Amino acid sequence: MRELDPPVLRVLCVDDNRDSADSLGILLELAGFEALVCYNGKSALEAAMTFHPDACILDLNMPGMDGDEVGRLLRVQARGRLIPLVAVTAQGDDEARRRTAEAGFDLHLTKPVDPDRLANVLADIVILRGDYWPDDGEPAAGGNEGHHIRAPDAGTGGVLRSKPPITTAFNVISN
Repeated sequence: MRELDPPVLRVLCVDDNRDSADSLGILLELAGFEALVCYNGKSALEAAMTFHPDACILDLNMPGMDGDEVGRLLRVQARGRLIPLVAVTAQGDDEARRRTAEAGFDLHLTKPVDPDRLANVLADIVILRGDYWPDDGEPAAGGNEGHHIRAPDAGTGGVLRSKPPITTAFNVISN
């Protein structure tokens, strides 16, 4: 029996629109990520305590607790561990971008988001963390010892076998 590959990243998806959240979770899982879907800020904060996400995708406008507050609290709850925050929202105006920047989001994407683009953003997170396998088959310098993560090539689903690009998705501000 073939051993299953470990998931590339654990991604927490938070959106009060259940259809959007569930669809995003399914797309992420098809791309090789482990996704956990939550429909509000409170459940996301509770789930993050045991799920330990590597990245979070947050809608901004949610009832009860908006994405800004969820993002800030996730970072506090992580106790210094870097958790990239990606805002995926219908709001693409300057005020929304200012809002996400002030809340500490790493990237602001407007809906609808191209699934390949989102997978590439998450793959860039893996590369920036140093958790990928280079051509020589050895873990990349700076990778977490004993915790080597396969980074998908969003186009083919294969393993990245090249050095990180100079320009990454984190250099992109909008769609």
